[in-house]
Amino acid sequence: MKLVLHKIVIWIVTTVLMTAGSLFGTNHWDTPEKYMARIDAIQSMFENTPETAVPQTRVYSLICDHFRSPLPAGKTEKKAIVIGYDGCRADMLGFAKDPQQSAILTLGKEGHTVFSYCGGVNYPYVNTQATSTAPGWCSMLTGAWADVHGIRRNYQPKSNDHLTMLTTLVQDGTIDNSAFYVSWPGHLNGRLTTYYPEKQYVQEQGLPVTFLQAEDDDGTFSNIMNDLAQKDCTDFIFFTFEYTDHVGHTSGFDPKNPKYEQAFYDAEAHGKMVIEQIQARDTYETEDWLILITTDHGGYDLNHGRCTIHERTTFMVCNKPILGE
Repeated sequence: MKLVLHKIVIWIVTTVLMTAGSLFGTNHWDTPEKYMARIDAIQSMFENTPETAVPQTRVYSLICDHFRSPLPAGKTEKKAIVIGYDGCRADMLGFAKDPQQSAILTLGKEGHTVFSYCGGVNYPYVNTQATSTAPGWCSMLTGAWADVHGIRRNYQPKSNDHLTMLTTLVQDGTIDNSAFYVSWPGHLNGRLTTYYPEKQYVQEQGLPVTFLQAEDDDGTFSNIMNDLAQKDCTDFIFFTFEYTDHVGHTSGFDPKNPKYEQAFYDAEAHGKMVIEQIQARDTYETEDWLILITTDHGGYDLNHGRCTIHERTTFMVCNKPILGE
């Protein structure tokens, strides 16, 4: 009975959004059925289904387990990086065609690709937190949903009662240092942003945790590449590219939107260069790297934050197992 009620609510919301978007927006009646048809077309890329999607909080345990597990034979140091494509719909993976230009295909060829979900619970249940940027990335970084970390919307400072793994892994000596490279102002720019309190905390404690905001994606890319070029780069790097989110808000989160498609290619090309920079490191053969690509949420029409399957379904691509061996 409860599931039926949730489905009715989702149907009503989606119908209203479709009608409004078709009359005033850009969604071209992108129904859940059309969305799932595109997902079915790329199902072979994935190890699970949208119905068995893993929570995006899985990123937290993947990173922590990686750093706390024994080093493989021949490896002397562990490293990890999370490559975030902000606002990238899961059905956009169908546009990943050329391994020479695609970070997703580079990792997925010999790695693992799975469906994940944001919003606190999987579709078709009504989400318990907004399918928005701050709640999404914060859930990955803390391994918890908004009922624990408190971030239910954008521009809401997170309490230091629930620090991110950027800080806790350094505090407990698991890693030497970490870095969070972004450009979206809602992460760090001002007292009402998500990680402002934690940035102040690590500065007061003198912890080697970098919270750095660039002006745009080019600046974020430069910060990452400069870090990876160092002989002993940061142990754990978490960063986000805004290409798909920015274009989605201005012209539509829609695979039929050429600008959104190009934004996906831009994220992919830069993600590919980041992976190549890692693999070109002089010490790469002795480093045990976990490399993961994911998104915080999808999108529908010109926005996100709501409960449609287009916004709720996300993805993870990793060079190490996600579902377990």
